[in-house]
Amino acid sequence: MEITKFAVPEIIFGRGSLNYAGLCARRLGAKKVFLVSDAGIEEAGWLQRLMNILEKEGIEWVYYPGVTANPRDFQVEQGAELYRKNGTDVIIAIGGGSPIDTAKGIAILASNGGRIRDYEGANKVQRALPPMICITTTAGNGSDISQFCIITDVERRVKMSIITRTLIPNISIVDPLILRTKSKTLIIESAVDALAHAIEAYLSRIASPFTEMHSLKAIELIVGNLKDAVDTRSLDALEQLSTASVSASMAFSNASLGAEHALAHSLGGHFDVSHGVLHPILLTAVMRFNRKYAVQKMADIGRIVLGEQLGSDLDTAQAGIERLDQFFAGLEVSQRLREVVEEEEWRYMEAICKMAVRDACNLTNPGPATWRDFLKICEEVW
Repeated sequence: MEITKFAVPEIIFGRGSLNYAGLCARRLGAKKVFLVSDAGIEEAGWLQRLMNILEKEGIEWVYYPGVTANPRDFQVEQGAELYRKNGTDVIIAIGGGSPIDTAKGIAILASNGGRIRDYEGANKVQRALPPMICITTTAGNGSDISQFCIITDVERRVKMSIITRTLIPNISIVDPLILRTKSKTLIIESAVDALAHAIEAYLSRIASPFTEMHSLKAIELIVGNLKDAVDTRSLDALEQLSTASVSASMAFSNASLGAEHALAHSLGGHFDVSHGVLHPILLTAVMRFNRKYAVQKMADIGRIVLGEQLGSDLDTAQAGIERLDQFFAGLEVSQRLREVVEEEEWRYMEAICKMAVRDACNLTNPGPATWRDFLKICEEVW
C-alpha cells in the first residue's frame, strides 16, 4: 500500500452529546465564543439551548446570524469583520452545511485576511485558524468533519471549493437527537448528499483502504435506513444516518470527490440550488459515465445496493445504478434538471459545464471529464 494520510477532527457522537459543547469550548480556551447559525436553528430552539449550555460554563458569546443557504462571499467577509471587532477567541457553528461553511470561511479570514475568493482551490491557507467546534444538525453535509469549505462567489455565480487541512475543526459534535426536529425534505436531502459523498469518495483516484471502508459502510447504512427514518422518524434509523454521514465525511475529506460534485457546484452556484436537490438528478448519470473507468468498484457499490452479485461485474454495476434510480424515485424527489431549472436557463449550460471542468473535485474523478462530457450528462438528465 502507498503511504497515505487520514485526517479527522475529535468527534463526540451520541444522543445528548450537545450537552458537552461548553466543556469542549472551555477546553479550547474559550472566554468569548463567536457563534454562527441560521434562522431555522433559532426557530427550532437549538441555538438557545447551546447558549444556555455556554452560559452554565461561564462563557460569553457574540452571535452572527448572517447565514443563508449556499453561503455568500460577502456574508463570510462581514462575519470576519465582526469576529475581529469583538475580541472573540473560539468559533462555534451549529447547523447544516451553510452555517458551518460560513464559520470556516470566517475563520480563514480572521487569521489570514484578504477576500475569501483568494483561497479558492487547494492548500492556499497559510496561517493557523482560530479553534473551531462544529455542531451538525443534519446527517449529510459533512462540513463538520471535512477539510472542505464551499462558498458562493456572487459575482461569478459559482460555488468555490476551498480545500485545506486547516479547515478540519478541532471538535465535531454529532447529536442524533437534533434530527428529530428536521423536516422530511431536509432528512432526505442531507442523506442523499452523504450518499453522493460516499460513492464519489469510493471511486476517487486517491481513495485508500482507510477511506474505502468508510465509503462502503456509509452506502450500506443510507440505503438501509433512509426510508425508515423518513417514514417513522425512528431514532435508531436517524442515528444510523448520522453514523453514515460521519463515515462518508471521513471518506471524502481524505479521498476528495469527483465529477458529480464538480457539476453540482457549478449548477448550484449559478442557479442557487442546494446540493441535496441536485444529487438525485446527477449522481446516477455521472456513475454511468464513470462505469467504464471503474467497473469493479462500481460493482462493489452495486452489490451493496442490490444485496447480491449478478452474473458479471458489469451487470452488477449497471443493475446497481438502476436500483439507485428506483431508490430516488421512491423518495419522491426531482430526478430531472428541468424540474428545478427554468427552460430558458439552458442557454447558460455550456458556460456552466466549462466552469465545472475547473472545479477541484473533477481532478479526482476516476476518468477525465471534459466540458462536453458534462454537457452530455446535463442533456441526459434534462
